Amino acid sequence: MAEKKPRGKNEPPPPIIVKKVTVVAGGHHGGAWKVAYADFVTAMMAFFLMLWLLGATTEKQRKGIADYFTPTLVKMKQESAGANGLLGGSSITDVDSYPNRAGQTGTQALTIPRDMTGGPKEGAAHLKRVQRLKATLDQKLQASEQLRRLARQVRMVDTTEGTRIDLVDDADFSMFRLGTTVLTPEASQLLGAIVQAVNPDGGGLTIRGHTDALPWRSAGGPGNNWSLSAGRAEATRQAMMRQGIAEARFRRIEGVADRELLVQNNPQDPRNRRISILLLN
Repeated sequence: MAEKKPRGKNEPPPPIIVKKVTVVAGGHHGGAWKVAYADFVTAMMAFFLMLWLLGATTEKQRKGIADYFTPTLVKMKQESAGANGLLGGSSITDVDSYPNRAGQTGTQALTIPRDMTGGPKEGAAHLKRVQRLKATLDQKLQASEQLRRLARQVRMVDTTEGTRIDLVDDADFSMFRLGTTVLTPEASQLLGAIVQAVNPDGGGLTIRGHTDALPWRSAGGPGNNWSLSAGRAEATRQAMMRQGIAEARFRRIEGVADRELLVQNNPQDPRNRRISILLLN
């Protein structure tokens, strides 16, 4: 008898499932932010470390730390790199410290043209000149009671061009008769003392006349403060020549009217009327 084959179940075959896997580089959310955050934390740590070093160290210790991190070409000069100042603690006239012949570049930092002036020696000479002129003028102004009273009208100023002597009017004193270029007797006496003080110096002279802002018109015709200030400067020059100043010493005379006020907030103040005698360097 033939063997019967087993009958199969009446079920569908199992389904075939295909699973797709997508690989994303850098993880689920990416890792670039972690790197940026780590850099930020490192920078903040370095910043606060620097603040702590600045607050917890002395000036000498900070200079040593700066020297440690300062690169050099040949060797590090003691207490030079990192020091205060534009040149790092050194002078442009220092002898170099390279490891060959000492002082090979000398101590002259700059080549000075032959026709130039200035420097420590010349500066000291100028200071002595100003002090000598002031002492001489003070001595002349103390020669009489009249000059001692007029000494308050004299002001000496050291400028870049030279030493300027201002003869200043006030409510009780005037260098010139009102509205004229005629010197008053007191002004002539005062001018004589100044001539005696500046005559031995031998330097060039510039005279500048100043007026206040009050309008002026000459009695003989049109006029203004420009012509009045220039005329007073010329009258001063002639008076100084009569008292012994050589004509060749005068470089120029100027009249500036009321354009260079001494009392800025009151152009009509009588102190704005003055004669400036500049003894050139």
